[in-house]
Amino acid sequence: MAKTKPDRWAAAYAVTLLKDAHEALTHLMPAPDAPSEVWREFYLRSAEVYARVAEVDRGHHHEALYWAKREGAKAEGVESDER
Repeated sequence: MAKTKPDRWAAAYAVTLLKDAHEALTHLMPAPDAPSEVWREFYLRSAEVYARVAEVDRGHHHEALYWAKREGAKAEGVESDER
């Protein structure tokens, strides 16, 4: 039986509080010199995490939506190297 590689993002997708999302995503952030594709994927996935948190952590709904939008915009800006 083959071992499956654990999903590094599982903890981030499981969070329910904005502060926990910040914490989880900090540990997933690529190296500063990582390729643009890696940064773009990080920003897109972190935008998903924040959007999900916005629906659960209602006390921080608008702030989580801000972060989701911000990370999405950063993903779009990666091509022009705006990290």
